[in-house]
Amino acid sequence: MGWVRSVARGALVVAVLLAGCAGGAPPGGAGTAGGRGALTFVTAGDLTDYLAPLVEEWNAARPAERVSLVELPDAADETRAQMLSELRSGSSRFDVLNIDVAWTSEFAAAGLIAPLERGRFDLDAFLPPVVETATFRGRLYAVPYVTNAGLLYYRKDVLDAAGERPPRTWAELARLAGTLAPRHGLGGYAGQFLPYEGLTVNVTEAIRSAGGTVPREEGARAEADEEAARAGLSFLARGVREGWIPAEALWFKEEESKRAFEAGRLLFLRNWPYVYADAARPGSKVAGRFGAVPLPGPDGPGRSVLGGSNLAVSARSRHPATAADFLAYLTSEPVQRRVLTRGSLPPVRASLYADPELVAAHPYLPILRESVLAAVPRPKSARYDQVSLAVQAVAQDVLALRTSPEEGARRLTRELAAIASLPSRNSLHTR
Repeated sequence: MGWVRSVARGALVVAVLLAGCAGGAPPGGAGTAGGRGALTFVTAGDLTDYLAPLVEEWNAARPAERVSLVELPDAADETRAQMLSELRSGSSRFDVLNIDVAWTSEFAAAGLIAPLERGRFDLDAFLPPVVETATFRGRLYAVPYVTNAGLLYYRKDVLDAAGERPPRTWAELARLAGTLAPRHGLGGYAGQFLPYEGLTVNVTEAIRSAGGTVPREEGARAEADEEAARAGLSFLARGVREGWIPAEALWFKEEESKRAFEAGRLLFLRNWPYVYADAARPGSKVAGRFGAVPLPGPDGPGRSVLGGSNLAVSARSRHPATAADFLAYLTSEPVQRRVLTRGSLPPVRASLYADPELVAAHPYLPILRESVLAAVPRPKSARYDQVSLAVQAVAQDVLALRTSPEEGARRLTRELAAIASLPSRNSLHTR
């Protein structure tokens, strides 16, 4: 399963840093008594190699509570499958898990991750919406680690030359994508429309922007808002039908859509904040020629879906006290700063979004903060995998123009209600 990187000891001078940012945790050398000892930290592949140095610093300061880093494949679906397989087997191999925010409810409902004490973590310093992604049925099951919200990237040079401002509504986006883009030989608008989790995100954003809900198992109704679902699906289907969503976009995931924008083939792109730094690099055909704004909605700014990841502790961890300290370390202010500067990942601590030095280096931070504060979590469901597949299947048929938005909305309502009525998955818990 993946491969293990046993991280070597770094310079001992970092012990001073750790003492200040580990949330008042006891010093290292506590041994295995009282839930203390070595940990295994499992995550999807670290593409920027920022994570290993953070673990090295922890290990230098706490040699009796060393952390081994396990990196699974980059693909989210494969990472999730491998984590679930290990946890459901009853194994205690994994202690701390870096999980997609969408998996928190599923893992919690199955009893695979342990509830956490709210007072142990500095949650009041986080952007408020991100904390919601880490709860299930009123309890904290994870600690937010990185966040994400969708942004609308646009060709600033093209809009400026035409005397236009970035669109704030779907109607403005459709007009510019349908008229201005063709005059410059550009595709109008793209998101992530291949049937995978990215399509679920794009469709959920459209439904939420239209004022609707998606199923949640925390007291909300069990079906999609049919009127809002129809509006969101109609917006996307109109783009395909009228051509301002190019046909190739139906095969786009994050990277494909990013490359199309960087190659100068799109006027507008919905994607995550990491695109900003990549598109600004030398070699990008749009470097210095683009901007980013919050997603548009029917009558004004829309609603993004929160992305990112949370840190959770396995219900079978033999060292939960050390695991809680490690979570506090990874979400401390100094480490969160490096998550942004070294890992190019949006932090969860609110103060970093107003830091002048960081904003100068990452100009999208104020816009991202605005988007995160207006964003909503994905559906909280113990069967989130089935919810996502249902959204993808319906949306794929609508975007392929095989199904009308009206029928798609009715079908989505029926399928999500059926999923919500299934028996609980708590039987999967093997404790």
